[in-house]
Amino acid sequence: MVRTLSTMLPLGTQAPDFCLPDPSGRIYSLVDFADKPVLLVIFLCNHCPYVKHVAEELARLTSEYMERGVAVLGINSNNWQEFPEDSPEKMAEEIRIRGYKFPYLYDETQEVAKAYRAACTPDFFVFDRQRRLVYRGQMDDSRPGNAVPVTGADLRAALDAVLADKPITIEQKPSLGCNIKWRPGNEPDYFKP
Repeated sequence: MVRTLSTMLPLGTQAPDFCLPDPSGRIYSLVDFADKPVLLVIFLCNHCPYVKHVAEELARLTSEYMERGVAVLGINSNNWQEFPEDSPEKMAEEIRIRGYKFPYLYDETQEVAKAYRAACTPDFFVFDRQRRLVYRGQMDDSRPGNAVPVTGADLRAALDAVLADKPITIEQKPSLGCNIKWRPGNEPDYFKP
């Protein structure tokens, strides 16, 4: 496991489009969420201990904000041939076990992760109504083994601000987690092994 920080994609970046399947084969793209005032994109996977650490609160937080009109989607860009726990079949199990209500999509080519400059799992990106990036960074200060409770405080504050059409005033700290598991030879220029 390589611990990696988010690349902190520049604020104001337009949300890159995508066309990705969920484990059942249903295809989603950015236009499917066009009517929502806020878009939360989460790069995650099944096997990462950092994702497992926040998964329960992530399911609760995303359900709560989806009820408030936030579009949420998860993207798994890991090389599942090397990490079979992250296969589409296992993703379907994870959706059921965790109670995720958001589409959990698979980025087999890893091109969407590169377009977002996603580096770790979990990695969070919040876009406003015009789909400009307004927050990228951590869910909160909790990490496996640091005894800080998982609350989602940073992500909640960002989502609350965008929903209220107010500026985000919290410090945007990079997310920390396992590096995305790139296919050999497909690593992006920003990957630091």
